[in-house]
Amino acid sequence: MQFLTFIGFTALVAIISYFKTRNTEESSSDGYFLGGRSLTAGVIAGSLLLTNLSTEQIVGLNGSSYQSGLSVMVWETLAAVAMVVTAMFLLPKYLKGGLTTVPGFLAERFDVTTKTLTSVLFLTGYVVVLLPVILYSGSLAISGMFDVPELLGVTHTESIWICVWGIGIIGSIYAVFGGLKAVAVSDSINAIGLLIGGILIPIFGLLMIGDGNLLDGLSILTTENPEKFKSMGGPTDPVPFYTIFTGMMLVQLFYWGTNQQIIQRALAAKDLKEGQKGLLLASFIKILGPIIVVLPGLIAFHIFQGNLESADSAYPMLVKKVLPTAWVGFFAAVLFGAILSSFNSVLNSSVTLFGIDVYKQHINKDAEEKTVVKYGKTFGVILAIASMFIAPLIANAGSLFDYLQEINGIYSIPILTIIVVGYLTKRVPAIAAKIGLVTGCLLYIVSQFFLQPYFVNNALDAAAEANITDAAELALIEAQAYPHFLDVMAILFVLNVLIMLIIGKIAPRKEAFVQEYTKQVDITPWKHTKQAGIAICVIVIGIYIYFA
Repeated sequence: MQFLTFIGFTALVAIISYFKTRNTEESSSDGYFLGGRSLTAGVIAGSLLLTNLSTEQIVGLNGSSYQSGLSVMVWETLAAVAMVVTAMFLLPKYLKGGLTTVPGFLAERFDVTTKTLTSVLFLTGYVVVLLPVILYSGSLAISGMFDVPELLGVTHTESIWICVWGIGIIGSIYAVFGGLKAVAVSDSINAIGLLIGGILIPIFGLLMIGDGNLLDGLSILTTENPEKFKSMGGPTDPVPFYTIFTGMMLVQLFYWGTNQQIIQRALAAKDLKEGQKGLLLASFIKILGPIIVVLPGLIAFHIFQGNLESADSAYPMLVKKVLPTAWVGFFAAVLFGAILSSFNSVLNSSVTLFGIDVYKQHINKDAEEKTVVKYGKTFGVILAIASMFIAPLIANAGSLFDYLQEINGIYSIPILTIIVVGYLTKRVPAIAAKIGLVTGCLLYIVSQFFLQPYFVNNALDAAAEANITDAAELALIEAQAYPHFLDVMAILFVLNVLIMLIIGKIAPRKEAFVQEYTKQVDITPWKHTKQAGIAICVIVIGIYIYFA
């Protein structure tokens, strides 16, 4: 019955997506890569949310809240502020320039080499980290939910391979052969299911705690675990509170404002009004995100009394304990949709970056649009197959999940730096952008993979010599031995900006950069953008003050 429910809901999404997109013109770049620049606010919001939300986030953030409490909600709440900034300042510039990819702006502002370097950085991050991690974490969830090893009589490793290829093939069909609109429409339907299913888990959990009374459950949870309901993280928490004002906002701005897999949804808006409304609607819903990705972890801590072997098992164990059997198939289908969404969104963005910024630019400059789309699809198939082979091997690289955000910093901050400087200045030259990209990547790698281990190991050795064995004290010593990776990001961002500005002062470009309006879409802003943006920021601040 559970499996039939799963198949039924998944098939329903596929059928609706097909009928909604069968008449979309996909032989052109805009048609295939940007859904014909036709996306409306609701579709943009749904696609943004589900592209962002996947199993590694649902399981990982709930595991963090199980361990560290409410302070990890910063990944959700600050995202709302970043989306407001994107809607008000970045999106108008993107749509004015008629961009298909974010690196496309860099070709106009700096030069083609800068654009290509940035596209290659994006693609490297997607191929090496994102696609395999999404496939592997998703396969763990599906394999565990349906107990695939027992169902098919295979080993755990074999079940992961089966699930990886199943998710990979279905995701590839959506992303490679359906284009962005198929991805966005399927995302929107799945987003509804994810919101329903995601909200049901904490509701059932609170009902269990309160013996059938939701409000009693919430009261018991907050009064018996007050230490878990603090919005401001301490020095040993995953996100200390002060990092909100250093690197956290930079990470959020990169992700929601410049990351191709995310911003591509807003670039596909039919006009600026729809794009801004879509981003602001998504940002408002994002404020409610902790209900799905943080609260269940707190509920799990109360129900299991902190006795689980691993924090990451908190969410799966809670689902298994509180969800009625009849709902399991539906919830598995919703999670499957979330996995697919992240996978096919990254894949579609990779296809776009390769087709527009690599093939058309360097391999066949005279290629017709049909040819660009064709070779983009071919690249997507190769990429998908490669990621399906790599994903199961992640089982042997346990640190990859822990350092996912850290690894992304290698390319996220350098790219954000050159985009910010590119828009805010007019005479900083192309050589400054190239130097900014290279120094940003190299300095971050040196900092996090050479200097940090050296200082942390020295501090722990000194603690061992002093016979310090208390776990809390050791954690504090480790946290204070070297700056938090978000602090390192902030330091390198400022350093990169200064380097670029100094080069711009010494050797400015001859003519000031002026962005032209391509008139591909109407860029009249939504009249309530500022009021809605301010309201969202006030709500976020209010949440922090309430839980402080």
